[in-house]
Amino acid sequence: MTTSCGGYFEQFIERARARGELVVQPRMGFGTLQQMRAGLASVADLPCAAIGTITLDSYTRVGDYQSALQCLNSAAPMNGFPIISHPIEAVRSMLSGLYGTQFPIQIRHGTAKPQNVFQRLAALGLDATEGGPVSYCMPYSRLPLAEAVSAWADSCRLLADATEHAHIESFGGCLLGQLCPPSLLVAMTLLEALFFRQHGIRSVSLSYAQGTSLEQDFGALQALRELAADYLDGAHWHVVVYSYMGVFPTTQHGARRLIGDSARLTQAAGCERLIVKTVAESRQIPSVDDNLDALRMAAEAAAGELPTMDAGGAGYYEQTLFEARRLVETVLDLHADIGLALIQAFARGLLDIPYCLHPDNPGRATTRIDDRGALRWGNTGGLPLPRGSGGSLNGPGVSSSELFQMLHYTVNRYDQPLH
Repeated sequence: MTTSCGGYFEQFIERARARGELVVQPRMGFGTLQQMRAGLASVADLPCAAIGTITLDSYTRVGDYQSALQCLNSAAPMNGFPIISHPIEAVRSMLSGLYGTQFPIQIRHGTAKPQNVFQRLAALGLDATEGGPVSYCMPYSRLPLAEAVSAWADSCRLLADATEHAHIESFGGCLLGQLCPPSLLVAMTLLEALFFRQHGIRSVSLSYAQGTSLEQDFGALQALRELAADYLDGAHWHVVVYSYMGVFPTTQHGARRLIGDSARLTQAAGCERLIVKTVAESRQIPSVDDNLDALRMAAEAAAGELPTMDAGGAGYYEQTLFEARRLVETVLDLHADIGLALIQAFARGLLDIPYCLHPDNPGRATTRIDDRGALRWGNTGGLPLPRGSGGSLNGPGVSSSELFQMLHYTVNRYDQPLH
């Protein structure tokens, strides 16, 4: 990670990193101004290094601002904050006294066409958001990839022009991450970060979703950091890990163990930030108290005894480094414009997200969980990887029962009774 005099978000990460402290962050969003301010204020009051989050609602994500406004007018519950439907002065007032160098706030939105959202956050003086032309298109929308790429190119330029220290976190390391071999996650978050830089964003973060094996994740994170240093030389960057994004444990002990493991993994791998899930994740939308409990738990786990892991263990680091570099170089060789290169890569099957049903995804690549709990390629499809890469046999397809078992692998493991 390079250092610079950046915006609130970037400076906060740098200060925490210098102290050796993991930054923890919730995924929090509420409909009303009062609820959103109260949630942010509660996070700001925590004694650990915590960043605020404003997660947008599902109407705003698809550009349906009228429905969001109707919900506000009728006091109907919402699953996030309608940042465009609220008057801008009211949002400024909501942020006043909270947002600043000691408490940066990131906008999380899930929007394939984010121009209006970026305009609003720039007008509010907010400097950090997340997403990407692939990662906010393929899993979450039916928008053609070419349209998403164009929208994100416009949005990056808009934000870069309006905000001196704009920061964007690539969501590329979370593409259906619970069933995606690490090399594709690493390659995609790097490619999106390079896309952001090509369109004027100088400060980026690279994401990685906790998978089914701590050892594999540790090796993959070491590979990601090495590749980021190679490809993002001269830029400000850091790595953010996501607590497991698949089916979450239903027991208290299982959820707490998984959250703790994600924090210890992040700290042991030298990564700077963790997006934290909560114990309530499997049964309801988490409350403010649920989020505060999880943030405290994660910060305590990261500050405690850490596991000793070997980056080269079982070849996970070497495998991820080789495969991810091959994927990145193949895409970059297609076209100087990274957006066009991404479109061409998916059209030719050189990029392929397992089990993603988007029309522009080739849908030939599959994955399996091996007997050590690591994610491996089941079939590499048209990916530019050697036959048998990462243990792949390029054999028969994955059955529905096997897919079900894989989706529940982590929850079953962590929910086992403690002895």
